[in-house]
Order: sequence, then C-alpha cells, then structure tokens
Amino acid sequence: MAKKKLTIDDIFNDDDFGLLDSKVKTSTVKTDEERLIDSFEEINVFIDKNDREPNKSSMSEYGLMAKLKNFRDNEDQKKILKPFDRHNLLGHVEMEKQSIDDIFNDDDLGLLDPDKDLDIFKFKHTPRPEDRAEADFVAQRKPMKEKDFEKYEKMFLQVHKEIKEGKRKIKPFTNIEKNLHVGDFYLMNGIMLYLESANLKKDEVDLSSGNRVRVEGRTRTVFENGTYSNMLYRSLGKQIQKDGKLITNTYDKIEQDLFINSGLVKEEDIQSGWIYVLKTKSTKKELSGIKDLYKIGFASGSVDDRIKNAKNEATYLFADVKKIATYKVYNRNADKLENLLHRFFAKACLDIDLYNEQGQRLNPREWFVVPFEVIEETIQLILNENIVNYEYDTETKRIKLK
Repeated sequence: MAKKKLTIDDIFNDDDFGLLDSKVKTSTVKTDEERLIDSFEEINVFIDKNDREPNKSSMSEYGLMAKLKNFRDNEDQKKILKPFDRHNLLGHVEMEKQSIDDIFNDDDLGLLDPDKDLDIFKFKHTPRPEDRAEADFVAQRKPMKEKDFEKYEKMFLQVHKEIKEGKRKIKPFTNIEKNLHVGDFYLMNGIMLYLESANLKKDEVDLSSGNRVRVEGRTRTVFENGTYSNMLYRSLGKQIQKDGKLITNTYDKIEQDLFINSGLVKEEDIQSGWIYVLKTKSTKKELSGIKDLYKIGFASGSVDDRIKNAKNEATYLFADVKKIATYKVYNRNADKLENLLHRFFAKACLDIDLYNEQGQRLNPREWFVVPFEVIEETIQLILNENIVNYEYDTETKRIKLK
C-alpha cells in the first residue's frame, strides 16, 4: 500500500510541542509622534463626551486646555496632528505638498531606478506623440444634435459661397500662433472646420535656444460634417499644418477682428510686426514729380532689413526708399491693418505702368497718392474703431464722413 503524501497543512497540524507557534513581537515603546497623537486624542475624547472644549473649571480640564493651547501655538505639531483633528480645533493648517523630487528621493526599494528595461521613461510600445495627436484629433470628434448644428451649417454654406465669389481665398497654413485664430475657418483633410472658441494662456518655455512664449489651451472646433471636438490648440494647429489650409477672411471680418483686438498694449502682448510708410528716391520723371506718393506696407521683422535691397525689387519701384514712419503692431493684426489701409485708399492707388532696364512692365499696387498726415489720421481712426464711418475723398485729399 502506497504511503500517503503529507500536505503542508498536515505538517503544521502535527506540532505536538508547539514548535511552530510564533507571535510577532511588537515594541511597547512609543515614539514621540505617537505620544503627541495620544495626548491630542485625550482632548478629542473630552469634546466627544462634553460637546465643548476644556476650560478652567477643574484641574484635569485645565491641563487639557493648556495642552490644546500649546498644540495651537506649535506649527510643527499642528502639521502632525491635523489629520487627527476631527473637531477642527487647530483651524487651517498649511500642509507641505510633496514635490516630484520628494517622490523620486523616497524610493528605498529602488523601484524608480532607470536601469535597463526598468526605465520608466522609455516608451517602446506606445505611439509617437504626433501619432497620438492625429488619433486624438479624430477620436475627440463627437456628433452634434441636428438642431444645434443648424446655425453652423448656415455659416459653412456662406463661407463656401464667399470662396466661390472670390471674397475668400484658400492659402497654405504655416505659423500656428500667427494663423490659428478664434472665429476663423480652415480646411482639414478636405473638411471645413470653424474654430469657435479657445481657452488660451501664454507660457514661457525654456529651450536650449532660449526662452520662448508659447500659447496653449483647449479649443472648441466645429466641423462641417456635423461633429465637434475640444482638442488642444497646438495639436489642432499641427494637424492643419500637416493636411490642411487656411481660409482667408472677408474685408468685413478683417475690420471686425481688428477692432476687437485693438487697444492698449499690455505687458504680455506679443509684437507681431510693423506697418511702415516709405517715400521713393526714384529719379524717374513719372515718379519724382508726384507729390504725396507713399508706399504702405507690412513687415514681420526689421523694416531696415526689408528695404535694404529696394533698388533691385519691383515692389519698391527698383529704387532706394526713405523711411517716413513705422508703427509697432501687437496681437497678430499687422497684416490686417495693412489690408484695411490699402482698401481705404484704393481710389488713390498709383496707376502707372513702369519699365525696368530689362524692359519688364511694372504696375505697382502698394503705392498711394495720399498726404502723409491723412495716412496717420486713418490709422488713428482704425484704432479708435471709427473708420467705418469715413471714406477718403481723392479730390479734396481729405477724409470725410460717408
């Protein structure tokens, strides 16, 4: 007959002499912190029974009252006791917040050591950030109710109509912070989208090339297929950069944006360019004889760098120019201001055919026959939001009410 195999329970049960009985030894010596908590608990128990704080009515109460006063006066003890303060005897206590460095330094078992395959910072089996952004762009789209989408549908139809009529144009999308604005329309994978709102803030980022101010925040974007998303501002911009285009605004929208965003310059505002006014040094009779001939233009960088090669460029009439005035523009509206000035002075645009030394015909479109003081006055009217009430009279060479 085969011998029965013993189990682990058989071994523990076959202990007639109690050799396997063991009790965990615990220290009866309390730490200073434990004694402090016990002392505070005495006060808690007293309030549990009497529904009031201890006072001077008896020696025992007086002792508890004195302890409570000492606890309240000692900030270090208050931080220890606050988790046990069920009657809010200590009031508000500013607790120390654990930093990320504290977490990494408090790693006695070495679980956070970035060695070999245990390196928590090496994501070998997760998608790349750009792949996640693209997936996020699609995954976050949610369907809108038909009733809620009605007003947006009308907007998209109107934009399609304005593109067809030439009031809007489709152009490449490059710089995110310069070209991605609330209230504008864009194309993404052939689908039109509308950036309805964005909760943006500016952060200063430390880079090896120096500090840079970056804009980030959640957006609400509506698509013409009846969906919407709330993806991050920069993620949205990167997707449009990758597979999209920007849709330019109509003149009315340019005016509206300019008025809304104009105002006093604040410390956090970013200079986005310059509007400049130039006078030609050309010796050509057909140009030198024109009084009040000025070029109004926009430069995102240095105006001096922009005009240093003027004599070789058609836009400057193949001649050196004199800088008459420059205006700093903030909050990405410099190009819109230039556009609005050109439209305001359209009737005074220089209309002349010129020929360079190679016989090429030139028809300049950014030169205007307008007194300089009128140009300055017009810029002020734009910033004061009153330009919509005025127009330029080419006969009197003055601004007049419509």
